[in-house]
Amino acid sequence: MLRRAGAATLIVGVIGTGIGVLVAGSQGLIAGALGTIIVLLFFSIGQVVLGSVLKNRPENAMMVAMALYLVKIGVLLVLLLVLQDATFFAPKVFAGVIVACTLAWTFVEVWVFSRTKVLYVEPGSGR
Repeated sequence: MLRRAGAATLIVGVIGTGIGVLVAGSQGLIAGALGTIIVLLFFSIGQVVLGSVLKNRPENAMMVAMALYLVKIGVLLVLLLVLQDATFFAPKVFAGVIVACTLAWTFVEVWVFSRTKVLYVEPGSGR
């Protein structure tokens, strides 16, 4: 899951960064690259944490997944608000790349989970 979502996010980030370079030059490059890296980092860490929870406490997986997602979106929102007036990069490119990369990651995550077969009966349990 991590590889597929990461690859799709990276592709979207590279395209968004390319558009940012066309629109804002070097500031667009910095903004696009930074936005892509932030989304990849946040969502990868969240996926690793969720994988650990699924191995050790699968009954808490949904609660942890929702909490992680809300925290990630909240932190991204705070970053967007704090950096909206930054002068060292293009804030609109940054925001656009973050939104596009977040949507790409989420779409691929939902797509992978919808095609994954999950055992909901423990084999050999007699149930």
